Amino acid sequence: MLSINKLIPQGRGLANVLLKRAATVELDWDVRQKSRFDATDSAGRALAVFLPRGSVVRGGDVLVAEDGSLIVVKAAQQAVMVVRHCAEHGSPFDLLRAAYHLGNRHVQLELQADRLLLEPDHVLADMLKQMHLLVSDEQVPFEPEAGAYAGGGHAQGRDHHHDHGDAHEHHDHDHGHEHHGHDHRHKH
Repeated sequence: MLSINKLIPQGRGLANVLLKRAATVELDWDVRQKSRFDATDSAGRALAVFLPRGSVVRGGDVLVAEDGSLIVVKAAQQAVMVVRHCAEHGSPFDLLRAAYHLGNRHVQLELQADRLLLEPDHVLADMLKQMHLLVSDEQVPFEPEAGAYAGGGHAQGRDHHHDHGDAHEHHDHDHGHEHHGHDHRHKH
């Protein structure tokens, strides 16, 4: 069994030619949100993944094995509920309202411009239908949002890192906005 204890988010810094040659492993969301799991890659190798506690593996991330080989993670297709607004009886704003209500219930959500994706739940499906939203069951890869407090999370292969450039570096400092009731000291 090949041991893995390193992850490179989205393969940052790796040459495309290396990623194209790498084995792949398809994992559903239930597995990818665990820091320890077993899997089999596209080369047929048994993998024992031991990442730091709290690690979340996203589609596009690269696992680094003890022998230095790379394994590109793909989000496996899985059963999800897809929620869309009803053009006849509503508006796209209804999706925003649904995301609000689902967020209050701490539901894992993948946000797209024209739909929401979530794991199947008949109680939530009924609630969403009562809100005049269209709910369908589909088999697609699922990449829920990382959440506001997740460290460096990325969803749907998008990299949410941003660079302020050399002109404005952030260090522990105060912007002089004391009246806003929140702290502006932060690090990048």
